[in-house]
This record gives sequence, structure tokens and C-alpha cells, in this order.
Amino acid sequence: MFDLSNKNIIVTGAAGLLGTSFCEAIIQNNGNPIAIDINEKRLNSLKKNLKKKYKKTIFTSLIDITNEKEIRKNSVLLKKKFKKIDGLVNNAALNPKIRKNKSLKNNSLELFDLKKWNQELNVGLTGAFICSKYYGQLISINTQGGTIINISSDLGLIAPNQSLYKNLSYKNVQDFKPITYSVIKFGIIGLTKYLSTYWSLNNVRSNAICPGGIELDQPNIFKKRIKTLIPLNRMAKIDEYKSTLIWMLSDNTEYLNGAVIPIDGGRSAW
Repeated sequence: MFDLSNKNIIVTGAAGLLGTSFCEAIIQNNGNPIAIDINEKRLNSLKKNLKKKYKKTIFTSLIDITNEKEIRKNSVLLKKKFKKIDGLVNNAALNPKIRKNKSLKNNSLELFDLKKWNQELNVGLTGAFICSKYYGQLISINTQGGTIINISSDLGLIAPNQSLYKNLSYKNVQDFKPITYSVIKFGIIGLTKYLSTYWSLNNVRSNAICPGGIELDQPNIFKKRIKTLIPLNRMAKIDEYKSTLIWMLSDNTEYLNGAVIPIDGGRSAW
């Protein structure tokens, strides 16, 4: 029902946690992921692992998505190589990870560095704009149209609860989720809405996914705190976003446009 056969789908930030999961999901449903990332080592590892696991060699591009010249050049290459592009998943972003014995104190608004602000917005928001500008245009000239999926966050719908980050790393140190994360993820929703009307007559749909946090190696106290804010009383598993992505990429959602879909265990419902 949600078969992606003959669909070429660009995934940015492809070598990251969610990006890897998305590329796997596309392959599992007979699609062709085109993996873009700035980390050469992780990108090569992704290509090698997917070939070993699925007997499929994917096309990869080592690109800085904040570099418009690189994206423009790559879009010309992809058009020539694949003839058509059916989808774009704007997934790349910088997200400070919570780790033991590593303080996020400098993420406080009062201490937040302007250089860091510019860098994170450049990747998470400007990069998504540049990719949409060039790869979205390729989708718009596809006679079948296609879809752009932007990865926002539950924190694109609600503000971060800073009490979650209190005393995680060092005694009596308040850690913070940075302002940039919220600004970027709210901005991604605005980008989604804009794109949903811009190429609509070319049958290009634009939708956003707002994932909740994935349970990894966060401090136990953080995981205990955040679960109380989630109606399902748990964080997400890494593969729980695959089905929604595939559903949104498939031809069975041709009337889905401008949608913002939270997958957060109900956290943003409270």
C-alpha cells in the first residue's frame, strides 16, 4: 500500500541517528534513498552497512548543506543521474546531546554565544531552505510531483521545560535546552507551511513531522523526569518514526499537504 518503488528520495543529515533510520525505511519499502551528510566517515559507514544489510548500494553526497554553491552543483548532478527526484527529507540539524558529566550551562540565554546562534540556525533552518530551494525545484519539474518532509520536533510545538535539565551533569548546575533549538524547529513548521502552497500546482506537497525524544543513553534522572510529561509514560524508540515517514512519502497521501504531525507520545497534547 505504501510502496516506494522507483522513487528517488533525498535525505539530509542521512548519517545521523534519525537519518540512518529514514534511509533504512525507504529501502525497506523499495525506494531509493539519496544520502547527504557532511560527515564523511559516518556517510561511508552508512553506505557500507546498508549494502551489507539490504544488498543495495545507495548514492551518497558529501555536502555542507549551508553552502549554496555545493547544493546547486549537486542538484544538477542528481537531475542528470536520476532523471527525476520524488522526495526530500529535510532532516539535518545540530542538536546538543545530554551526556553524563557534560554541562549544558552555556546554553543559558544569558550566556548564549551569537556565533553559536548563527551556526545552528545556519544548519537547521537556512540549510533546509537551501535544500528546498534546489531539490524542491527538482521535485516541481517531476511530472508526478512529489513531497517534501521537514523534520521539526515536539519542541517546535511547545517550549522546552527547562526543569528537565536541572542538575543533570554537575551538582547545583542548571543545564538548558538552547533557544536555537526551539527557534529552528518552530521555523521549520513555517517553512513547511510556505512550501505547501508554493509548488502546490505542480503537485508538490510539504508536510512536517514533530518527533519526540528518543531514549538513548541520557542520564536516568532525565529519562525519569521526561516520562512524567508524556501521556504514554515513555520516550520513543528509534524505529517508531519510520511508518509515518513512509506513509507521508507514499502516493496514498496525495491529499496530505501543509500538515504538522506530532509523534511524541502525547506530550504536546498537555
